[in-house]
This record gives sequence, C-alpha cells and structure tokens, in this order.
Amino acid sequence: MAKAFITSKLSVLLVFAFLLLGLFSIYFIPREEEPQIEVPMADIMVGYPGASPKEVESALIRPMEKMLSNIKGVEHVYSTAMNGQGMLTVQFLVGEDTERSLVKLYDELMKNMDRMPQGATIPLVKSRTIDDVPALSFTLWSDSMGGYALRQVAEVVANEIKKTPDVAQVKLIGGQSRQIRVLPDKGKMAGSGVDMGVVAQALEGNNVQMESGRLLHADQIYTVQTGNFLANKDEIGQLIVGSNQGQPVYLHQIASIEDGAENPRQYVSFSYGAADSLRTAHPDDYTAVTIAVAKTQGADAMTLADQLTGKMERLKQTVITDDIQVDVTRNYGETASHKVSELLLHLLIAIVAVTLFVMLAMGWRGGLVVFLSVPVTFALTLFAYYFLGYTLNRITLFALVFVTGIVVDDSIVIAENMHRHFKSRRLSPLRAAIFAIDEVGNPTILATLTVIAAVLPMAFVSGMMGPYMSPMPIGAAIAMTFSLLVALTLTPYFGYKFLRFKERGEEQPEDADDTQPRHTRIYALYGKVISPFLESRRRRWAFMLVLTAVLLGSFALFFTKSVPVKMLPFDNKNEFQIVVDMPEGTTLERTAAVARELGLCVGRHPMVRSYQTYAGTSAPISFNGLIRHYDYRAGDNVADIQVNLVDKGRRSLQSHDIAKSMRSSLQAIGRKHGANVKVVEVPPGPPVMSTLVAEIYGPDLQQQIQVASQVKDLLQATPHVVDVDWSIEADQPEYRFVVDKDKAMKLGIAEAQVVRLLRGALSGMPAGILHQPSSVEPVGIVLQLPEQERAGLEDLLALKVTSARGMGVPVGDLVKVVPTVRDKSISRKDQRQVVYVMADVAGPLESPIYAMADVSDRLAQVKLPAGYELQETYTKELGNEDQFSLKWDGEWQITLEVFRDLGLAFLLVLIIIYILIVAWFQSFTTPLVQLSAIPLSLIGIVLGHWMMGAYFSAPSMIGFIALAGIMVRNSILLIDFIDLRLAAGVGLKQAIIEAGAVRTTPILLTAGGVVIGAVVILFDPIFQGLAISLIGGTITSTVLTLIVVPLLYYKQKKRHA
Repeated sequence: MAKAFITSKLSVLLVFAFLLLGLFSIYFIPREEEPQIEVPMADIMVGYPGASPKEVESALIRPMEKMLSNIKGVEHVYSTAMNGQGMLTVQFLVGEDTERSLVKLYDELMKNMDRMPQGATIPLVKSRTIDDVPALSFTLWSDSMGGYALRQVAEVVANEIKKTPDVAQVKLIGGQSRQIRVLPDKGKMAGSGVDMGVVAQALEGNNVQMESGRLLHADQIYTVQTGNFLANKDEIGQLIVGSNQGQPVYLHQIASIEDGAENPRQYVSFSYGAADSLRTAHPDDYTAVTIAVAKTQGADAMTLADQLTGKMERLKQTVITDDIQVDVTRNYGETASHKVSELLLHLLIAIVAVTLFVMLAMGWRGGLVVFLSVPVTFALTLFAYYFLGYTLNRITLFALVFVTGIVVDDSIVIAENMHRHFKSRRLSPLRAAIFAIDEVGNPTILATLTVIAAVLPMAFVSGMMGPYMSPMPIGAAIAMTFSLLVALTLTPYFGYKFLRFKERGEEQPEDADDTQPRHTRIYALYGKVISPFLESRRRRWAFMLVLTAVLLGSFALFFTKSVPVKMLPFDNKNEFQIVVDMPEGTTLERTAAVARELGLCVGRHPMVRSYQTYAGTSAPISFNGLIRHYDYRAGDNVADIQVNLVDKGRRSLQSHDIAKSMRSSLQAIGRKHGANVKVVEVPPGPPVMSTLVAEIYGPDLQQQIQVASQVKDLLQATPHVVDVDWSIEADQPEYRFVVDKDKAMKLGIAEAQVVRLLRGALSGMPAGILHQPSSVEPVGIVLQLPEQERAGLEDLLALKVTSARGMGVPVGDLVKVVPTVRDKSISRKDQRQVVYVMADVAGPLESPIYAMADVSDRLAQVKLPAGYELQETYTKELGNEDQFSLKWDGEWQITLEVFRDLGLAFLLVLIIIYILIVAWFQSFTTPLVQLSAIPLSLIGIVLGHWMMGAYFSAPSMIGFIALAGIMVRNSILLIDFIDLRLAAGVGLKQAIIEAGAVRTTPILLTAGGVVIGAVVILFDPIFQGLAISLIGGTITSTVLTLIVVPLLYYKQKKRHA
C-alpha cells in the first residue's frame, strides 16, 4: 500500500481534497461553548385548589410518583407538594431518547387520568433541555421611561426577534404589561346591591363573540356571527352589572376603570459597574426589561447572535426610541466564538511547536514531513465531527489539542525510520523507504491500537458527565485512526519526496549500517546509563526498590490533601449570579431595596462591567438554573442579581476568585436584612442541585426536619463550607378565614361566594381579555379592590357579599379569623419524604469530599429520638425506612460516578492492551513488562499536580489513562527492536543497548510532541489537570521506560534462557 502511495500522483490531490473537507467542516459545523448535554427531564405541574401540602401529597403526588416510576428508563422522580398544587420532576437515565421518553410519560399520564381526584387540574408537562438556557439576552433600559412604557417597546422588539429562524423561545422579564383594571368602590357596590362576583359575571357574560352557523336564504348562504367582544375601556364602563330601585347600574358608576400598567409583580433594573466608563455618565440603577432568547437544538449560537444583534441595530432606527438604551447582557454566541477561535489558535500553536521540535531533531525536511501529516489528520477528524453531528465546542476541540502530540507519533516513527535507512544508503531510495515502513509498520499499528484502546473506553462514562466528556475520547480515537492511515499512506510519500535528498552531498561506504549504531553519542550515553544495572543484580534491585518507594510516596500526597481531588475546577467565565432569598412574608418593595443595596456592593468591584437586579422574579437561567429550576423562582421574597464581568482577556483574576472575594461582603449585607444570599457560578460540567447536598430521610417528617436542622448547623460550622441552605421554608404568618356554613346558608350565601370575593379582592379576579387585533400580547381584564381598600384585616371583614335576597352581608358576620402559620411544602424523592440541606464549598479545598468527611466525623453529635440511629450512605442504596438516613448527593454523586467509571475504563484498557500485546508477541509475560511503564507515569502526574497546586480532576484521570496507551506504545517499539536484534544473533545485553540507542530518538520525539502539545492547555482552568498529567507523566515515564522496561525484559529473558 505504501508503495502505491509513494509512486502515485494522486497523493498530492488527496491531501488538497482532505484539507478542503476540513475547511468545509469548520465553516459548517455549529459553534457553541459547551457540548449539548442530553438531560431527558420533564416537569409535571398539577393544580389542586385549596388543598394543603399533606392532602396534595396523599391524593396527587404519591399515586403519580408510583405511576411515573413504572415507566421504563426513569432514574429518579422528584416531587414537591405545595399549597394548592404539586410539581413532579421525572429524570430519565442519561442516554434515553428525549422524545421517546416524553411520549412514554404522556402515555402513562393519559392512561391514568381517571385516577386523578376531583378538582385537580389536567397535568401540565414541560420538558427541559439544554436549549432552554437563553443563549442571548438584551436588556432595554432608560433613565426617563418607566417599566410600563419599556415593556410595550420590548414586546414589539421580542415579536420581531421571534421571526428569526433558529429562535426557539423569547422571554420578557421585567416591566409591567398592559392591563384593564376594574377597581370597584366598596361603598358604591353595597349601595347598588351588587358584589364582585356579580360584576365578574357581567364582564364575562358580555365579552362573548362566536360564529353561530350558516343561514340559507333566497338561494344564498350567509354566515352568522353573534355577540361582540369588548374592545376598549369605554365599552367596559357602559356595561350594566345590576339594577337598583328599577334603575340600571352601570359599571362606571360603581368602579373606576384604568387602561394602563398592571400592579408591579417584579422590578428589574440595570446598572453599570466600576469597570465600565459609562458609569460616570449613568451612575444609578435604571428601570429595565430583559429579552432572553433561547435557540433551537443544533443551531449555531454565534451565527444567531450576529443575526439578532444586527436586527437590534435596525430596530433602533424604527421601534426603539433614542431615550432607550440597549445592552447585550448575555451572548453565548460571542463567548463560544472566542472559545473556539482560542482553541483553534492553541491547536495551531501546538502543531507549529511540535513541528519545530521535530525539525530540531530531524532537520527541516523531517519536520516538514511530520507537519504535513497533522493538518490532513485534523481535517479528516473535523469532517468526521460534521458527519457525526457534533458541534465545535470546548470538548471536541480539546480532543484535538489533547492529541496533537499523539497524532504526530506515527508519522514521527515512520519518518524517522525512513530517514535512518536513507542515511545508510544500503538500498535504493524506493526500496529503503518500503523496507523502513515494513520494519516499523506492524509495531506502529499495534502501538496506535493500544493508544486508541486506552482512550476509547472513556466514552462509556455513565451519568450526566458521560455525554459531556464522550466527544473527547471519541474525537481522540478518530484522530488517531486517521493519523495511522496518514502515516502509512501519505507520510511515506512526503518522506520519499523530501528525506531522500537530505544527505545527497554525503558519501558513505556501501556497508554503512545505521542499524548498528555503536559509534553514536546516544549509544555511548545510553550504554553508560543502563550497563551498570545490566551488570549488577544488586543495583537493579536497589533501583527498583527506590522507584517503588517514590511511587508510594507520591500516593501519600492524596492522603495528606497536598493533592486534592475534585471532579472539575471552575472555569473562567464572564458572568455569575447572586441568588437572594428573603424571609417568607417580605414585601416586594423591601426585597427590591435589599437587592439594590447588594447591587451597589457588586458594582464597586473593579472587574464588574454591569449588573442587573431582578426582584420578584428570576434572571435568565444558566446551566445551573436548568436543574435547580431557577426559572420557577417568583414571589415577593426572591431576587436575583446577574453580574457581568469584563472580558477574561482584560483581567488577570479568574471569575471564581472574583465571586469568592465578593461573598463575605454580600452575605454581611444579607445577614443585616435576614436574607440568605448565595453566589452561584456557571458550573464547569453537568449542573447539579448544589455542590454539596445532604438528603435526610426518616420515618416522620417533623423529626426529619429536626435532624436536618442539626446537619445544617454542622455544615455551617465546617471550614470552607458556604451558602448553606435547606428546602424548608421559614414560618410565614397566615390568616385563615373559616366560614360559618350554617349562618351563611341561612342568609342565602354559598361559601363559594365568600371564597371568590376574597380571592378577587386580594389577588384579582380575571374576567377575560380585551380583544384588540393590534395587540402584541393579550390584554387582560382584572377585577380587584384598590390597594387602599384592602390595606388591613378590617377592610376585608367589611367587604359585603350579596345574598340571594339582594341584601349585602359583611364578610365579618360570616367568618371566624384564625391566625396560624402557613403550611410548608413537602419534598419527596423516589417515593420517600426528604429534607434537603444544600451548601457550596469555597477555600483551599473546594472539593465536596473533604467537607463531607469532616461532617461525617461529627455526625455522632446529631441528637435523634430514642431508639433511632442515623445511617450514612454515599451511593444510591438507602437504608431502612424505619431509621433516619443521610445520603450525600450533588457534585459528589457525579464525582463518584466519573471516577468509578474511569477506573473501570482503565481496567478495561489494561485488559485490551494486554490482549493486543499477547496477540503480537505471542507471550503471556512480555505484556506485563510493557505494562509496568504505566504506574511509573503516576510519579510525574502526582508530583506535577502538587508543584502546580492543582486539583486531581476528571481530566487528570483522562490524561493518566491516555498515557497508559502512549507509554505501552513506547515499550512495544523498544521490545520489538530488541527482538529484531536478538533474531539477528546479537547478544541480549548488546541488543538492549542497541534498541535503546536506536529507539531513544523516536521515543523522545514522541514524548516531546506530547509535552509540547499539552503545554498550550496548561493554563486552561478546567483542563489544566489533563495537561499536567500529560506533561508530568510523559516526562517521568519516558525517562523511566527507557531504563525500567529493558531491565525487566532482561530479567525475564534471563529467567527463560
């Protein structure tokens, strides 16, 4: 095959064709920052008006949990029973098809609809995918316009954005929508003999229009439409709602009708931070409305962002007036483009650096041969990405950066051997090239297969981390497969064209044989190093014992926490969030004031470009919000602050360090106001409920809460544990209006009338919509008492209900007011009541493992009811339901799954490599010698992490497993050459020295390529561990492989001699 490519003119055309395929792929593959994580998950919301959480739990949640747990592929069912409603979250196993899962879910729900209790609403199912996270956010703000006017403009802008292809969802946050508010006067209503129920019926009954059918008359068909929708507030005012003393009562006589802004339910503001020069001109916070845009699956975030920012510029000339400013407060398309461009630059630097390194060893011609093979390999890999439907993101591109030093190995080995045989001039150039390829072709194929076998099992990591990380091993395996094909086809062509001319000017004797390199400096140096060990058994044993001691010593660094273990370090992002929970019962205005105070603290930081405060609602969600359901956060006592930092290229501090530095001052403000303030960063990997989650199970909910409270106290007392919170709401005072049924019925008043009246007075009674075809958003008609007439308990008790006889009866005469505490929500997981205690970790040891271990040591302090014990578990298996259990979850669960699966992958790697080597060398003991190089890499890996002060993370483990293949590859090349020399009749010691002398150059070139390729990712926050593993492991194991493997092979051969 090599001969066919060497002599064919098509080889050059193939190179150009492959490069064009690569350029085509780069242009057409969508770009995004993070890979598409398939999380088959759905929320099911069911209303059960008036029911308490306990009733919702027993009548709705429990039967539905059982029903949903029966669906094949369901991993967990989470649920929350609240006042008047319940929510269930069904999480399917990772890898389950999302659409099929939803079909099964709908099927199971519809099949069991007859079991739903009377009064429950039809379940609303909302699927959740990674595309629900907005990729782009525009914030419209003004120093002269209010929230209502801004919202009107934002609605038109959002409508224009929706027309853009690849836009999946547009959400408006902030401002007040247009609403027709009917505000009745209590006195006038009572004087006219009507109540709010009568008014609501009149509004609904007069806002009807319908096609009645067809009329056939005089051989002509006429369509008949009956009724007339309400079109403006004047028509509403002219409605007759009753009669008093024979005279009609018009709505405008008993109520004021306002066409304008709804009552504020949220406050959104925009402010510049200290890092933006515009802060001088605009120092305050300004009313704002945010337009959050989510993209469709597979759409290119960068292209969509460019389209929408262009459209926004055009809208500034037509819809958006001069007194409205527009700020892009999130642009994942831009960050994705920067990340992809940065990684492509790193890739180019790695390729050039490896090429220059090879040039130093083999001359510029050898370097050029190796260099030409890399773009072709990557071009084919990118085309494979396009074919597989991958996107260009940090993981798929890191796969290429990660293998840059590895994919050149095959070409280096082939080119170096051709170079050596051309120098010997014992054969014609063509025969020398073919002989050189034949000599190392088979070991090269075997060596490459071992590296592929090393990385490919990592694609089968389970859990949410699986789809996140799988593109890396798959991409690396594809790249290495193509690199082998290129090395055996195109590299011989380029080697034949360039390398055979290198020594043209030199005259060497015909019998010069470079395969016996006894006069080279490498031979002399290698012989000087290894000969003492070959000659002395004592020295061999001493060397091995010292090496074993160093290896065990490096392991000790894990136990002393000198090298901490963590799943993934935080990435350097341009944003983070501050989540504020005020005590239940706090007013919206007070929550907004606290959020504003926190915002002022944030804005003073020199790295903050801008921030937006969201009181009463949530900010556009990040990947964290997907699992934590931040998009459902709404209410008077909640607030979010979205913090946007200056671009990471313009600051030296990592976003994680900035967030940590703000935490203490923000929480001091929070404590002053009784607020729980959490700093939430974008997760580096799959999102989790919290970094640290303690799930408390037990036989009784009240006792579970007491145990959870003590665990919460333990976590708060644990060093480096921050943002401690739990799933139990604080007490909220409640007035319960108990209707005297007997008295009400005697007066001709149904209890439902009192319920409707009070609900309408306090929350507003929806009475249809205003039908205006020109409206972008529907305009609701709401009947509600004016605020001044519902300011206190006395106002509500003075409200009058109209009896069947037309008599107005005060509510106070019909009800008894019972002060109480609002029922708390009940959380459940997998059909068991649970109390969640959540926390984050910040400090020198940011891994949850150490905090968990600390709390575990102090669990004996938790006081339990007599006869009970607290069982602690780290896995999915729970203890007896009759006892209390603490199960650790959160990032720990993913860390456990990842390291467990990577460990199993590593075991599988060793077995596959062993089988491959046995198949080639036909020996059961030789592979053990070659596998001995693997643990040696751990010395460099662990010491490297210790010297860099880095976490040993999942990428570190990936680097270690990949190194297993690379190190065995070097061993194969070394032992294969020893066998060749032994077959030629050379003595064992001499064969070892010659093999070392001949193979040292390609092994060092290979190692150098891996190290230089890894240097470019050494300062990436997430993949630093991978780089350290590759650099430290390669350096130590390469040096030691050249000594340890020959010594062990020498010992094995002597034993069999």
